[in-house]
Amino acid sequence: MNQLNTSEEQLRAEVEDLKRQLEQQKQELAEGRGGAAAGPSGRTLMVVVLLLVALAVAGYFLGYAPRQHREQVLAAESRTSSQSLLEVNVAEVKRSGLQTSLVLPGSIEAVTEAPVLARASGYIRKRLVDIGDRVAAGQVLAEIEAPEIEQQIVQAKAQDDQAASAIQQAQANLVQGQANLQLAEVTKDRWQKLFDKGVVSRQENDTYRAQWAAQQANVDALEKAIAAARSNLGAAQANLARLNDLQNYQTVRAPFAGVITLRNVDTGVLVTEGATLLFRIAQTGRLRIYLNVPQADADSVRPGQKATLVIPDLAGRKFPAVVTRSANALDPSSRTLLVEVQASNSDGLLMPGMYAQVDLAVPRKEPPLMIPGDTLVVRDNVTQVAVVSADGTVHFARIQLGRDLGDRLEVLSGLEQGQWLTVNPSDSVREGVRVKPLRAEKSAAP
Repeated sequence: MNQLNTSEEQLRAEVEDLKRQLEQQKQELAEGRGGAAAGPSGRTLMVVVLLLVALAVAGYFLGYAPRQHREQVLAAESRTSSQSLLEVNVAEVKRSGLQTSLVLPGSIEAVTEAPVLARASGYIRKRLVDIGDRVAAGQVLAEIEAPEIEQQIVQAKAQDDQAASAIQQAQANLVQGQANLQLAEVTKDRWQKLFDKGVVSRQENDTYRAQWAAQQANVDALEKAIAAARSNLGAAQANLARLNDLQNYQTVRAPFAGVITLRNVDTGVLVTEGATLLFRIAQTGRLRIYLNVPQADADSVRPGQKATLVIPDLAGRKFPAVVTRSANALDPSSRTLLVEVQASNSDGLLMPGMYAQVDLAVPRKEPPLMIPGDTLVVRDNVTQVAVVSADGTVHFARIQLGRDLGDRLEVLSGLEQGQWLTVNPSDSVREGVRVKPLRAEKSAAP
Protein backbone atom coordinates (compact mmCIF):
# COMPACT_ATOMS: atom_id res chain seq x y z
CA MET A 1 0.00 0.00 0.00
CA ASN A 2 2.86 2.44 0.74
CA GLN A 3 4.42 1.79 -2.68
CA LEU A 4 1.04 2.36 -4.35
CA ASN A 5 0.58 5.69 -2.61
CA THR A 6 4.09 6.81 -3.66
CA SER A 7 3.36 5.96 -7.33
CA GLU A 8 0.09 7.86 -7.20
CA GLU A 9 1.85 10.97 -5.84
CA GLN A 10 4.50 10.81 -8.59
CA LEU A 11 1.80 10.52 -11.26
CA ARG A 12 -0.10 13.45 -9.80
CA ALA A 13 3.10 15.53 -9.86
CA GLU A 14 3.77 14.65 -13.52
CA VAL A 15 0.19 15.51 -14.48
CA GLU A 16 0.51 18.87 -12.79
CA ASP A 17 3.77 19.47 -14.66
CA LEU A 18 2.12 18.63 -17.98
CA LYS A 19 -0.76 20.99 -17.19
CA ARG A 20 1.70 23.81 -16.59
CA GLN A 21 3.46 23.11 -19.88
CA LEU A 22 0.08 23.09 -21.68
CA GLU A 23 -0.80 26.46 -20.22
CA GLN A 24 2.49 27.88 -21.42
CA GLN A 25 1.81 26.56 -24.93
CA LYS A 26 -1.61 28.20 -24.92
CA GLN A 27 -0.08 31.51 -23.92
CA GLU A 28 2.53 31.29 -26.71
CA LEU A 29 -0.21 30.50 -29.25
CA ALA A 30 -2.28 33.46 -28.03
CA GLU A 31 0.65 35.79 -28.43
CA GLY A 32 1.28 34.52 -31.97
CA ARG A 33 -2.38 34.93 -33.20
CA GLY A 34 -1.69 38.40 -34.53
CA GLY A 35 0.37 36.98 -37.32
CA ALA A 36 -0.74 34.96 -40.29
CA ALA A 37 -2.71 31.80 -39.57
CA ALA A 38 -0.48 28.84 -39.55
CA GLY A 39 -0.86 25.14 -38.63
CA PRO A 40 0.23 23.77 -35.31
CA SER A 41 3.89 23.14 -34.94
CA GLY A 42 5.37 19.69 -34.40
CA ARG A 43 6.35 20.54 -30.90
CA THR A 44 2.80 21.41 -30.05
CA LEU A 45 1.48 18.15 -31.46
CA MET A 46 4.08 16.25 -29.48
CA VAL A 47 3.07 17.98 -26.29
CA VAL A 48 -0.60 17.20 -26.88
CA VAL A 49 0.14 13.55 -27.53
CA LEU A 50 2.27 13.31 -24.43
CA LEU A 51 -0.44 15.01 -22.46
CA LEU A 52 -3.05 12.50 -23.64
CA VAL A 53 -0.75 9.60 -22.89
CA ALA A 54 -0.06 11.01 -19.46
CA LEU A 55 -3.75 11.41 -18.79
CA ALA A 56 -4.41 7.81 -19.88
CA VAL A 57 -1.60 6.51 -17.71
CA ALA A 58 -2.77 8.61 -14.79
CA GLY A 59 -6.34 7.38 -15.23
CA TYR A 60 -5.11 3.81 -15.27
CA PHE A 61 -2.96 4.12 -12.17
CA LEU A 62 -5.29 6.42 -10.28
CA GLY A 63 -8.61 4.69 -11.08
CA TYR A 64 -8.51 1.20 -12.48
CA ALA A 65 -5.34 -0.09 -10.85
CA PRO A 66 -6.28 0.89 -7.24
CA ARG A 67 -9.78 -0.50 -7.68
CA GLN A 68 -8.46 -3.80 -9.02
CA HIS A 69 -5.93 -3.95 -6.19
CA ARG A 70 -8.63 -3.37 -3.61
CA GLU A 71 -10.75 -6.13 -5.14
CA GLN A 72 -7.80 -8.50 -4.99
CA VAL A 73 -7.12 -7.55 -1.38
CA LEU A 74 -10.79 -8.12 -0.43
CA ALA A 75 -10.81 -11.49 -2.20
CA ALA A 76 -7.61 -12.50 -0.42
CA GLU A 77 -9.04 -11.40 2.92
CA SER A 78 -12.22 -13.37 2.19
CA ARG A 79 -10.20 -16.47 1.38
CA THR A 80 -8.08 -15.97 4.48
CA SER A 81 -11.20 -15.47 6.63
CA SER A 82 -12.78 -18.64 5.30
CA GLN A 83 -9.56 -20.54 5.85
CA SER A 84 -9.06 -19.09 9.38
CA LEU A 85 -12.45 -20.21 10.88
CA LEU A 86 -12.19 -21.34 14.49
CA GLU A 87 -11.56 -25.08 14.56
CA VAL A 88 -13.51 -26.98 17.22
CA ASN A 89 -13.76 -30.65 18.11
CA VAL A 90 -17.26 -32.05 17.93
CA ALA A 91 -18.89 -35.24 19.21
CA GLU A 92 -22.06 -36.89 18.02
CA VAL A 93 -25.16 -37.32 20.19
CA LYS A 94 -25.91 -41.03 20.40
CA ARG A 95 -28.54 -43.13 22.07
CA SER A 96 -27.67 -45.48 24.91
CA GLY A 97 -28.02 -49.23 24.46
CA LEU A 98 -30.97 -51.32 25.58
CA GLN A 99 -28.92 -52.45 28.58
CA THR A 100 -27.01 -50.05 30.77
CA SER A 101 -24.60 -50.48 33.62
CA LEU A 102 -25.74 -49.29 37.06
CA VAL A 103 -22.84 -49.07 39.53
CA LEU A 104 -23.78 -48.62 43.19
CA PRO A 105 -21.61 -48.56 46.33
CA GLY A 106 -22.12 -50.90 49.25
CA SER A 107 -20.51 -52.48 52.30
CA ILE A 108 -19.82 -56.22 52.49
CA GLU A 109 -21.42 -58.06 55.40
CA ALA A 110 -21.49 -61.67 56.52
CA VAL A 111 -24.66 -63.60 55.69
CA THR A 112 -24.72 -65.03 59.22
CA GLU A 113 -23.09 -63.34 62.21
CA ALA A 114 -23.82 -63.93 65.88
CA PRO A 115 -22.42 -62.87 69.27
CA VAL A 116 -21.47 -65.64 71.71
CA LEU A 117 -22.44 -64.68 75.29
CA ALA A 118 -21.86 -66.45 78.59
CA ARG A 119 -24.80 -68.62 79.72
CA ALA A 120 -23.16 -69.46 83.05
CA SER A 121 -21.61 -67.11 85.61
CA GLY A 122 -18.05 -67.86 86.67
CA TYR A 123 -14.40 -67.51 85.66
CA ILE A 124 -12.84 -68.36 82.29
CA ARG A 125 -10.83 -71.46 83.02
CA LYS A 126 -9.52 -71.97 79.48
CA ARG A 127 -9.71 -70.02 76.21
CA LEU A 128 -9.15 -72.15 73.13
CA VAL A 129 -9.59 -69.79 70.13
CA ASP A 130 -8.64 -66.26 69.09
CA ILE A 131 -9.60 -63.76 66.36
CA GLY A 132 -9.17 -65.05 62.82
CA ASP A 133 -9.49 -68.72 63.80
CA ARG A 134 -11.82 -70.81 61.66
CA VAL A 135 -14.03 -73.04 63.78
CA ALA A 136 -16.49 -75.86 63.06
CA ALA A 137 -20.03 -76.09 64.34
CA GLY A 138 -20.02 -77.34 67.96
CA GLN A 139 -16.28 -76.75 68.44
CA VAL A 140 -15.27 -75.81 72.02
CA LEU A 141 -14.30 -72.14 72.26
CA ALA A 142 -13.78 -71.73 76.03
CA GLU A 143 -14.46 -73.39 79.39
CA ILE A 144 -16.04 -71.62 82.39
CA GLU A 145 -15.43 -72.61 86.00
CA ALA A 146 -18.61 -72.15 88.09
CA PRO A 147 -18.48 -73.85 91.56
CA GLU A 148 -21.79 -72.25 92.57
CA ILE A 149 -23.60 -74.23 89.92
CA GLU A 150 -22.14 -77.48 91.24
CA GLN A 151 -23.37 -76.66 94.72
CA GLN A 152 -26.79 -75.78 93.38
CA ILE A 153 -26.87 -79.13 91.58
CA VAL A 154 -26.13 -80.99 94.84
CA GLN A 155 -28.92 -79.05 96.57
CA ALA A 156 -31.31 -79.74 93.70
CA LYS A 157 -30.56 -83.47 93.87
CA ALA A 158 -31.32 -83.45 97.61
CA GLN A 159 -34.63 -81.66 96.96
CA ASP A 160 -35.42 -84.24 94.30
CA ASP A 161 -34.80 -87.10 96.74
CA GLN A 162 -36.88 -85.34 99.41
CA ALA A 163 -39.77 -84.95 96.98
CA ALA A 164 -39.54 -88.64 96.06
CA SER A 165 -39.60 -89.62 99.75
CA ALA A 166 -42.63 -87.39 100.31
CA ILE A 167 -44.45 -89.31 97.57
CA GLN A 168 -43.64 -92.63 99.18
CA GLN A 169 -44.86 -91.38 102.56
CA ALA A 170 -48.07 -90.08 101.02
CA GLN A 171 -48.63 -93.40 99.31
CA ALA A 172 -48.19 -95.25 102.65
CA ASN A 173 -50.64 -92.90 104.33
CA LEU A 174 -53.07 -93.59 101.52
CA VAL A 175 -52.82 -97.34 102.06
CA GLN A 176 -53.44 -96.89 105.77
CA GLY A 177 -56.36 -94.60 105.09
CA GLN A 178 -57.92 -97.08 102.66
CA ALA A 179 -57.62 -99.82 105.30
CA ASN A 180 -59.33 -97.59 107.90
CA LEU A 181 -62.04 -96.84 105.35
CA GLN A 182 -62.73 -100.51 104.80
CA LEU A 183 -62.93 -101.15 108.58
CA ALA A 184 -65.26 -98.20 109.02
CA GLU A 185 -67.45 -99.45 106.20
CA VAL A 186 -67.75 -102.96 107.72
CA THR A 187 -68.53 -101.51 111.15
CA LYS A 188 -71.12 -99.20 109.60
CA ASP A 189 -72.86 -102.14 107.89
CA ARG A 190 -72.94 -104.22 111.09
CA TRP A 191 -74.42 -101.47 113.19
CA GLN A 192 -76.98 -100.79 110.47
CA LYS A 193 -78.18 -104.39 110.69
CA LEU A 194 -78.35 -104.20 114.49
CA PHE A 195 -80.27 -100.97 114.20
CA ASP A 196 -82.66 -102.53 111.77
CA LYS A 197 -83.39 -105.32 114.37
CA GLY A 198 -83.82 -102.71 117.11
CA VAL A 199 -80.90 -103.93 119.18
CA VAL A 200 -78.97 -100.60 119.19
CA SER A 201 -80.06 -97.04 119.30
CA ARG A 202 -80.11 -94.64 116.33
CA GLN A 203 -77.40 -92.51 117.98
CA GLU A 204 -74.89 -95.32 118.00
CA ASN A 205 -75.72 -96.24 114.38
CA ASP A 206 -75.24 -92.63 113.23
CA THR A 207 -71.89 -92.43 115.00
CA TYR A 208 -70.40 -95.33 113.05
CA ARG A 209 -71.88 -94.00 109.80
CA ALA A 210 -70.16 -90.65 110.44
CA GLN A 211 -66.84 -92.40 111.14
CA TRP A 212 -67.13 -94.20 107.79
CA ALA A 213 -67.72 -90.85 105.96
CA ALA A 214 -64.73 -89.29 107.73
CA GLN A 215 -62.47 -92.15 106.64
CA GLN A 216 -63.67 -91.74 103.05
CA ALA A 217 -62.80 -88.00 103.11
CA ASN A 218 -59.41 -88.84 104.61
CA VAL A 219 -58.66 -91.19 101.69
CA ASP A 220 -59.53 -88.43 99.19
CA ALA A 221 -57.17 -86.03 101.01
CA LEU A 222 -54.36 -88.60 100.95
CA GLU A 223 -54.78 -89.08 97.20
CA LYS A 224 -54.49 -85.31 96.64
CA ALA A 225 -51.44 -85.24 98.88
CA ILE A 226 -49.82 -87.81 96.61
CA ALA A 227 -50.59 -85.64 93.54
CA ALA A 228 -49.03 -82.60 95.26
CA ALA A 229 -45.96 -84.62 96.20
CA ARG A 230 -45.58 -85.74 92.60
CA SER A 231 -45.80 -82.10 91.44
CA ASN A 232 -43.08 -81.16 93.90
CA LEU A 233 -40.97 -83.99 92.53
CA GLY A 234 -41.49 -82.72 88.95
CA ALA A 235 -40.44 -79.20 89.99
CA ALA A 236 -37.35 -80.54 91.71
CA GLN A 237 -36.44 -82.60 88.67
CA ALA A 238 -36.94 -79.59 86.37
CA ASN A 239 -34.70 -77.45 88.54
CA LEU A 240 -32.07 -80.17 88.52
CA ALA A 241 -32.28 -80.41 84.72
CA ARG A 242 -31.89 -76.63 84.42
CA LEU A 243 -28.79 -76.68 86.56
CA ASN A 244 -27.39 -79.56 84.55
CA ASP A 245 -27.95 -77.53 81.36
CA LEU A 246 -26.19 -74.58 82.93
CA GLN A 247 -23.35 -76.86 83.81
CA ASN A 248 -23.19 -77.90 80.13
CA TYR A 249 -23.01 -74.20 79.21
CA GLN A 250 -19.78 -74.00 81.14
CA THR A 251 -18.33 -75.40 77.93
CA VAL A 252 -18.78 -72.66 75.30
CA ARG A 253 -19.27 -74.07 71.78
CA ALA A 254 -19.52 -72.50 68.32
CA PRO A 255 -23.14 -72.23 67.10
CA PHE A 256 -22.11 -72.69 63.45
CA ALA A 257 -19.00 -72.97 61.28
CA GLY A 258 -17.30 -69.65 60.66
CA VAL A 259 -14.50 -67.27 61.63
CA ILE A 260 -13.91 -65.66 65.02
CA THR A 261 -14.09 -61.91 64.33
CA LEU A 262 -14.00 -60.73 67.96
CA ARG A 263 -12.50 -62.08 71.17
CA ASN A 264 -13.52 -60.12 74.26
CA VAL A 265 -12.25 -62.26 77.18
CA ASP A 266 -9.15 -64.04 78.37
CA THR A 267 -8.28 -66.69 80.94
CA GLY A 268 -9.33 -65.75 84.49
CA VAL A 269 -11.89 -63.11 83.52
CA LEU A 270 -15.14 -63.09 85.50
CA VAL A 271 -18.17 -63.45 83.24
CA THR A 272 -21.84 -62.94 84.02
CA GLU A 273 -24.64 -65.06 82.64
CA GLY A 274 -26.37 -63.41 79.67
CA ALA A 275 -24.36 -60.16 79.95
CA THR A 276 -20.72 -60.82 79.04
CA LEU A 277 -19.84 -60.98 75.32
CA LEU A 278 -17.23 -63.70 74.87
CA PHE A 279 -16.78 -63.97 71.08
CA ARG A 280 -18.33 -62.90 67.79
CA ILE A 281 -18.44 -65.41 64.98
CA ALA A 282 -19.26 -64.81 61.32
CA GLN A 283 -19.96 -67.10 58.39
CA THR A 284 -17.73 -65.82 55.54
CA GLY A 285 -18.23 -68.54 52.95
CA ARG A 286 -20.97 -66.36 51.42
CA LEU A 287 -21.26 -62.61 51.84
CA ARG A 288 -23.97 -60.07 51.17
CA ILE A 289 -24.09 -56.40 50.16
CA TYR A 290 -27.02 -54.04 50.70
CA LEU A 291 -27.62 -51.49 47.91
CA ASN A 292 -29.86 -48.42 47.65
CA VAL A 293 -31.22 -48.42 44.10
CA PRO A 294 -32.55 -45.04 42.84
CA GLN A 295 -36.25 -44.73 42.10
CA ALA A 296 -35.62 -44.38 38.34
CA ASP A 297 -34.10 -47.89 38.21
CA ALA A 298 -36.11 -49.55 40.99
CA ASP A 299 -38.44 -51.37 38.56
CA SER A 300 -35.46 -52.79 36.63
CA VAL A 301 -33.88 -54.73 39.52
CA ARG A 302 -35.31 -58.18 40.24
CA PRO A 303 -34.24 -61.15 42.44
CA GLY A 304 -32.11 -63.56 40.44
CA GLN A 305 -30.52 -60.78 38.37
CA LYS A 306 -26.79 -61.17 37.71
CA ALA A 307 -24.31 -58.63 39.07
CA THR A 308 -20.57 -58.08 39.29
CA LEU A 309 -18.73 -57.18 42.49
CA VAL A 310 -15.66 -54.94 42.18
CA ILE A 311 -13.25 -54.16 45.04
CA PRO A 312 -11.13 -51.03 44.40
CA ASP A 313 -8.24 -52.53 46.40
CA LEU A 314 -8.26 -55.72 44.30
CA ALA A 315 -7.53 -54.24 40.89
CA GLY A 316 -8.45 -56.46 37.97
CA ARG A 317 -10.56 -58.85 40.05
CA LYS A 318 -14.28 -59.18 39.51
CA PHE A 319 -16.52 -61.41 41.60
CA PRO A 320 -19.84 -62.77 40.29
CA ALA A 321 -22.88 -61.96 42.42
CA VAL A 322 -26.65 -62.27 42.24
CA VAL A 323 -29.58 -60.22 43.52
CA THR A 324 -31.23 -62.36 46.21
CA ARG A 325 -34.06 -60.19 47.56
CA SER A 326 -35.65 -56.77 47.42
CA ALA A 327 -37.59 -54.70 49.94
CA ASN A 328 -40.36 -54.07 47.34
CA ALA A 329 -40.87 -50.62 48.88
CA LEU A 330 -39.05 -47.30 48.55
CA ASP A 331 -37.54 -45.49 51.50
CA PRO A 332 -39.58 -42.24 51.68
CA SER A 333 -36.59 -40.26 52.97
CA SER A 334 -34.19 -41.15 50.14
CA ARG A 335 -36.59 -42.52 47.45
CA THR A 336 -34.40 -45.60 47.06
CA LEU A 337 -35.08 -49.34 47.02
CA LEU A 338 -33.17 -51.57 49.45
CA VAL A 339 -31.71 -54.57 47.55
CA GLU A 340 -29.58 -57.44 48.84
CA VAL A 341 -26.84 -58.92 46.65
CA GLN A 342 -24.94 -62.07 47.63
CA ALA A 343 -21.54 -63.28 46.39
CA SER A 344 -19.58 -66.47 46.98
CA ASN A 345 -16.32 -66.19 48.93
CA SER A 346 -14.86 -69.64 48.48
CA ASP A 347 -11.30 -68.32 48.05
CA GLY A 348 -11.56 -66.08 51.13
CA LEU A 349 -10.41 -62.87 49.40
CA LEU A 350 -13.47 -60.94 50.50
CA MET A 351 -13.90 -59.83 54.10
CA PRO A 352 -16.86 -58.37 55.98
CA GLY A 353 -16.65 -54.60 56.23
CA MET A 354 -14.99 -54.08 52.83
CA TYR A 355 -16.15 -51.25 50.57
CA ALA A 356 -17.38 -52.58 47.25
CA GLN A 357 -18.98 -51.41 44.02
CA VAL A 358 -21.74 -53.54 42.52
CA ASP A 359 -22.29 -53.37 38.76
CA LEU A 360 -25.87 -54.22 37.81
CA ALA A 361 -26.86 -54.81 34.18
CA VAL A 362 -30.14 -52.86 34.05
CA PRO A 363 -32.41 -53.17 30.96
CA ARG A 364 -33.89 -49.96 29.51
CA LYS A 365 -37.20 -49.83 27.64
CA GLU A 366 -36.52 -46.29 26.35
CA PRO A 367 -32.75 -45.72 26.25
CA PRO A 368 -31.81 -42.05 26.84
CA LEU A 369 -29.47 -39.94 24.73
CA MET A 370 -25.83 -39.86 25.79
CA ILE A 371 -23.32 -37.02 25.43
CA PRO A 372 -19.69 -36.69 26.54
CA GLY A 373 -19.26 -34.94 29.85
CA ASP A 374 -16.86 -32.35 28.38
CA THR A 375 -19.55 -30.98 26.06
CA LEU A 376 -21.62 -29.57 28.92
CA VAL A 377 -21.68 -25.78 29.34
CA VAL A 378 -23.05 -24.16 32.52
CA ARG A 379 -23.54 -20.41 32.18
CA ASP A 380 -25.78 -18.27 34.37
CA ASN A 381 -27.00 -21.42 36.15
CA VAL A 382 -28.30 -22.74 32.82
CA THR A 383 -27.31 -26.22 31.63
CA GLN A 384 -26.68 -26.13 27.89
CA VAL A 385 -24.54 -27.44 25.03
CA ALA A 386 -23.11 -25.84 21.87
CA VAL A 387 -24.78 -27.50 18.86
CA VAL A 388 -22.96 -27.16 15.50
CA SER A 389 -25.30 -27.14 12.48
CA ALA A 390 -24.47 -28.45 9.01
CA ASP A 391 -23.14 -25.05 7.83
CA GLY A 392 -20.91 -24.69 10.90
CA THR A 393 -23.12 -22.24 12.81
CA VAL A 394 -23.12 -22.58 16.60
CA HIS A 395 -26.39 -22.63 18.53
CA PHE A 396 -26.64 -23.07 22.31
CA ALA A 397 -29.43 -25.46 23.36
CA ARG A 398 -30.77 -25.94 26.88
CA ILE A 399 -30.95 -29.55 28.00
CA GLN A 400 -32.33 -31.59 30.90
CA LEU A 401 -29.82 -34.01 32.36
CA GLY A 402 -30.40 -37.47 33.73
CA ARG A 403 -27.73 -39.59 35.41
CA ASP A 404 -24.11 -38.49 35.63
CA LEU A 405 -21.88 -41.42 34.63
CA GLY A 406 -18.62 -39.53 35.00
CA ASP A 407 -17.32 -39.20 31.43
CA ARG A 408 -20.86 -39.46 30.02
CA LEU A 409 -24.16 -37.76 30.75
CA GLU A 410 -27.72 -38.84 30.11
CA VAL A 411 -29.91 -36.24 28.37
CA LEU A 412 -33.66 -36.42 28.93
CA SER A 413 -34.71 -33.54 26.66
CA GLY A 414 -33.34 -30.72 24.51
CA LEU A 415 -31.35 -32.73 21.92
CA GLU A 416 -31.88 -35.12 19.05
CA GLN A 417 -29.91 -38.15 18.02
CA GLY A 418 -27.25 -37.42 15.40
CA GLN A 419 -26.56 -33.80 16.36
CA TRP A 420 -22.97 -32.64 16.78
CA LEU A 421 -21.79 -30.89 19.93
CA THR A 422 -18.71 -28.78 20.59
CA VAL A 423 -16.21 -30.47 22.91
CA ASN A 424 -14.71 -28.20 25.58
CA PRO A 425 -16.05 -24.98 24.00
CA SER A 426 -13.95 -21.87 24.64
CA ASP A 427 -15.16 -18.31 25.15
CA SER A 428 -14.75 -17.74 21.40
CA VAL A 429 -17.59 -20.15 20.73
CA ARG A 430 -20.64 -17.88 20.88
CA GLU A 431 -24.19 -17.96 19.62
CA GLY A 432 -24.30 -17.62 15.79
CA VAL A 433 -20.51 -17.90 15.26
CA ARG A 434 -19.36 -20.03 12.35
CA VAL A 435 -16.75 -22.64 13.17
CA LYS A 436 -14.89 -25.41 11.42
CA PRO A 437 -15.98 -28.69 13.07
CA LEU A 438 -13.43 -31.45 13.55
CA ARG A 439 -15.11 -34.75 14.30
CA ALA A 440 -13.59 -36.63 17.17
CA GLU A 441 -12.65 -40.25 16.70
CA LYS A 442 -14.66 -41.27 19.77
CA SER A 443 -17.95 -39.64 20.61
CA ALA A 444 -20.48 -40.42 23.32
CA ALA A 445 -20.29 -44.13 23.73
CA PRO A 446 -23.63 -45.82 24.52
